[in-house]
Amino acid sequence: MLKNYLFAFAVFPVFALSQIPQGYYTGTESLSGFALKTKLHDIISAKNYNWHYDDLKTLYGQTDIDKYYDYDATNTTYLLDIYSNNPTGTTAYHYTLANIIGSANAEGLGWNREHMMPQSSFNSAYPMYSDLFFVIPTDARINQLRSNYPYGKAGSTVYYNFTNGSKQASNGTQNATYTGRVFEPIDEFKGDIARALLYFAVRYEGKLGSFNFSTNADPTKDQNPLDGTEEKAYENWYVAMLLNWHQLDPVSQREIDRNNSVYNIQKNRNPFIDHPEWVSMIWNQTPDNVSPSAPSQLSLERNSAYFVDLNWQASPESDVIGYKIYQDGVLIGSTKTTSFSADHLTPATTYNFTVKAYDNAYLESAQSNTMSVTTLTADIFAKDLQIVKYIEGSGNNKAFEIVNRTGHKVNLNGYKLYIQYKGTAYYFGEPFELEGSIENNQNFVVINPNANLSCFNNSNAKFITAAPSLTFTGGQYVDLSYRSATVDAIGIKGQDNSNGNKSLYRKSDFINPTNSFDINEWITHPSDYCMGLGVLAANEVNKNETFNIYPNPVADVININGDLKNAESAKIFDISGKLILEIKKPFANKKAIDVHALHPNIYILNIDGKSVKFIKK
Repeated sequence: MLKNYLFAFAVFPVFALSQIPQGYYTGTESLSGFALKTKLHDIISAKNYNWHYDDLKTLYGQTDIDKYYDYDATNTTYLLDIYSNNPTGTTAYHYTLANIIGSANAEGLGWNREHMMPQSSFNSAYPMYSDLFFVIPTDARINQLRSNYPYGKAGSTVYYNFTNGSKQASNGTQNATYTGRVFEPIDEFKGDIARALLYFAVRYEGKLGSFNFSTNADPTKDQNPLDGTEEKAYENWYVAMLLNWHQLDPVSQREIDRNNSVYNIQKNRNPFIDHPEWVSMIWNQTPDNVSPSAPSQLSLERNSAYFVDLNWQASPESDVIGYKIYQDGVLIGSTKTTSFSADHLTPATTYNFTVKAYDNAYLESAQSNTMSVTTLTADIFAKDLQIVKYIEGSGNNKAFEIVNRTGHKVNLNGYKLYIQYKGTAYYFGEPFELEGSIENNQNFVVINPNANLSCFNNSNAKFITAAPSLTFTGGQYVDLSYRSATVDAIGIKGQDNSNGNKSLYRKSDFINPTNSFDINEWITHPSDYCMGLGVLAANEVNKNETFNIYPNPVADVININGDLKNAESAKIFDISGKLILEIKKPFANKKAIDVHALHPNIYILNIDGKSVKFIKK
């Protein structure tokens, strides 16, 4: 807020009033540039409480009450609306929480919820949809007229003048490529908006490239300032403007207080309120104009049926910030390391992979050598993530447990939880997008923040959200999707289901997800049953065995104990998942397998879906 600008020398001491948890920013020491930004992303995204959009109607009572401008003993419940508040004069109207409305044809009729980054940018998906750091209460009419226009400096043509001096106008921002309309807030709140949008760029790094960053091929008409990059995030003119607003309007006590209040609700912080100096350290870089060298020695680390692991030698330049991976000439992902799992592949199919480096000026290298890989026909791994527990209990006792048995680390960006409602027709609610990653043979829980289960502490969940998909009832269809395809489902799409007041636990025999729900794959428990929620049922590959083997290590013959006379098949895989040997009806007349022809190595014996490791001497 500009109010503190005249006392810029006192800005930094006031940060002692902030309530940064001890050690919250550990690991940022000595970092700068986009490496610092990525570390901050990891910190502020690690464990968030994500609330429903409707919850904001009351949560603003903790975060946005005006104690700084129009405040006295009789006016303790006014909302601070940065689109209508007049810090240097009389504010034309005031709102309390009760004055929320849907729309308005004039100022002063009520407030509603404003997304500083328009929700069309991320298709109204959670957790973005209800993030308190950039979703704020504002006058409904101004919100409507701000529309999806970016913020900017008002140019010569002014379309609307609002009561506190903010404007909707042609874009007069310096060096802007976009020439359409912009919304200019008053100077008092420009820094607040800049720091909120820079928070957005940090919090959702890893997702930004999937957002609607280009709405028009003509840059003069492209009103979305996102540029498709994960690091810089915004177009150059917009970055320059945000940095300028950040400098001209330093952090105020109101922002510090709001940061602390949102932290109490969401469990994360805006780092640029805690450390304003980080803005310049990240975005004020002077890149060179030299493209990096091509990555070398792209090679196959591991082959499988549904994924391949690749690695390569790093490009030597110090300003390289990442690598782009191409599959048959199509960009499929990026990484800041020198390894990558390409997944969602088809068995027994040939793919050609290449890699390019890019630097902090977004100059790309030439492509690496081409790595041609034919995926295996079959392996022992699950083809995708799988829902293994579904809790549909009383009240808000709603949770899922999801497991990764794919044989590789899975990037969760691209996965969503959907719910289907029934109105005049069936329709889907706003999805909840997963993020981060999950290691092989690891699980995670997604739970409603208002859940109160007797055998699970909500803080132990990876995702805590009141998004629509975690407010389900047993009559609704919910699914786990990857991009546009259903991976796993609870219930049947387009019909009323009958999973109310039940906890469903997947039977251990079923290790693959299915996009068509079959109740026979599940064990049904009563409402609120949650025994073992968050405890992986398959921490090791041999967790579900119904037999044991000896000796192990083995020289020539594996002996098997267990009732296996009706076993349909025995398969032996190498540690990469490649099928080495298959025997039909292996134990009709014996309880042993001859392995003398195998080379010394580690193998996996799989009998009708149950597996155990063994060592061949």
